[in-house]
Amino acid sequence: MIGRLTGVIAEKTPPQILIDVHGVGYEVDVPMSTFFNLPGLGEKVSLLTHFVVREDAQVLFGFLTSEERATFRQLVKISGVGPRTALSILSGLSVGDLAQAVSQQQAGRLVKVPGIGKKTAERLLLELKGKLGPDLSIPSAPVDDTQADIAQALVALGYNEREAAASLKKLPAGVGVSEGIKLALKALS
Repeated sequence: MIGRLTGVIAEKTPPQILIDVHGVGYEVDVPMSTFFNLPGLGEKVSLLTHFVVREDAQVLFGFLTSEERATFRQLVKISGVGPRTALSILSGLSVGDLAQAVSQQQAGRLVKVPGIGKKTAERLLLELKGKLGPDLSIPSAPVDDTQADIAQALVALGYNEREAAASLKKLPAGVGVSEGIKLALKALS
């Protein structure tokens, strides 16, 4: 079982990368959330991995965080959800967004992921309920569209969901999106 790879990124072709580990090149499929946070070509990277052996193939999946890998492993345990579908889900939703969708039973958020229909989304909500644990969920969900927009902007700027949620608590009531982003950035710095 291959649990982690540390090496140099030799190629990047979404959703696959090639990691050179002391002269051996490993092809690793990664979710887009991991892909966009990888360093450039020729730079060192360390990925947690999940190795899948099938009758016709052996595939290595890589993740930057243990939360992503744990969520991937929960997803592939669900009947009808294979590794490719799990990778697609993690590419379409962050771990925090998935945990929030499951806790709030929002099938509509899951249906937006390519390859996930209404029945699969409902099965995911049912099977994952209570399995994503409190450590994988967002501490406090945004209460309105303004706060959701502010949180999305902070995540796009590189902050994680926990930091974004914590900064939202410090904002005054009724603040606008642009002013809220400025205040949140001040609070985070």
